[in-house]
Parts: sequence; structure tokens; C-alpha cells
Amino acid sequence: MNLISALANVHTLGKFGDHEDKNQNDLLKISEIKNLLIVQIVQYKNSKVLIKGNNIDGLKLENDPLSVSNNKDTRILWNGPKNWLLVSTKKDLLKDIFKTFEKTDFAVTDLSHSRAIIEIEGQNTKEVLKKGCPFNFDIIKKNNSINSNYNGIAFTVDILNDNPDKVRIFVLRSFGESLYHSLTDASLEFGYNSI
Repeated sequence: MNLISALANVHTLGKFGDHEDKNQNDLLKISEIKNLLIVQIVQYKNSKVLIKGNNIDGLKLENDPLSVSNNKDTRILWNGPKNWLLVSTKKDLLKDIFKTFEKTDFAVTDLSHSRAIIEIEGQNTKEVLKKGCPFNFDIIKKNNSINSNYNGIAFTVDILNDNPDKVRIFVLRSFGESLYHSLTDASLEFGYNSI
């Protein structure tokens, strides 16, 4: 079975919005990210296991709000108390995750095919996010993540960089097209390059 992109019907390559007579480096870049391993790891409420001993791909699960542990291939986003979202280019990491986290203490769920991922990069990235999300994006920085909503659609934002701003947005696959339209509409005034 072939993987069908969550945004295959709406993600069109090209330049859109107010892009004429602008330096190409000043345009936002919007892309769909595909083929990542996405795993939710949740520690059960009655579990007594200390999370400090567990690590995946050399990364520890941090229990600090907004935190992201990362290396070249893998990012672990704090998603809530005793709740993490692991994102990796290493698909075979799933076997290690199931070995590391005992079923009696953790729920491990592969979400790889149930999410659409949109990446936005450029100096006006946070301005686009502010248009539809009530969160104060001025207070977050590189390697932070939040859960919020954008025009009523629940999403997770992972801050990959802050010079220039670069974010990765995760949304349920079924809401991917709606969120994509909202984000690209909000990007028109700045001009964007869909890649």
C-alpha cells in the first residue's frame, strides 16, 4: 500500500500572495513534511517507573512544559504531564520504543499515518501563527513546543529554529486540508513560496 499524502489535494507548488518585487529570501516557505515516524508515549497515572532512566535515540524524556529534546534525527516534544510526542526520520526506532517502554507502565501509539505535517519558515512565521492562535508566540523560542488551536483546529507546534523562524505543525490528518487553507490564507499578505 502506498502512502497517500494528507495534503495531496491542496498543496500546490509555486509562489502565492504578495510575492512580486520581493527578495526570495523574504518570502515564507510552506511545505508538507512526509514519511516521519510519529509516536505518542504516555505514562500511566498509576505507574511508579521513573522516566529519567528511559531514553530513545540518546534522548531523555523531559517532563518540563514546552521542552523539546532533540538530535539530528529525532525530536521528543513534551505534550503534557507524562505525555510525549516522538518524531523521527528513523522509522526502525519504533522497535526500540516498544522494547524500552513496558506495556504495564506506558501506552505507546504509532500516529505516523494519522497526522498531517506542515512546515513554515521565514521572518513572518510567528505573525502567521498569531492570526489564528491565541497563544503568545513572542515568549517561545527554539526547541519549544505547544498544543493549542488555530481557527478552532487543534494542533501542535514544534519550534525548529528562531533565526529565521521555522516551525513544524502537526494536525489530525482529517483536519489537514482545513488547517493548510487557514495557514496559507494568513500567509498571503507576506507572500509565500509553496515548496
